[in-house]
Amino acid sequence: MKHLVKSNWSTALLVCAKCSKRLDGGFGKKGKQSLAKALRRQFGIKRFRKSPVGVVEVKCLGVCPRGAVTLVDARDPGNWRLVPAGADLAVLADTLGLAAPPPSYQSAE
Repeated sequence: MKHLVKSNWSTALLVCAKCSKRLDGGFGKKGKQSLAKALRRQFGIKRFRKSPVGVVEVKCLGVCPRGAVTLVDARDPGNWRLVPAGADLAVLADTLGLAAPPPSYQSAE
């Protein structure tokens, strides 16, 4: 039995699923994607465990902002972010100190 499984994550982003459900989308090119799905697309995540960043939807975090989604970066668990609907994800990635994956990662399947 395996006791450890490795991943390539540098951090995990926890996204409140209840906030996302209340917004009914709000992110992506047409504003119809959830924040978690839009972040996965932003970072080019295709293989979950082998991706450079983990984006995980969790149950309610208990903040429940209006018109926004609660996001927790595992590197800085003391500061939670409220991401308003329609926010620019490139700016959010820069704020979090995360960059888009290198082209070699995006093309690898």
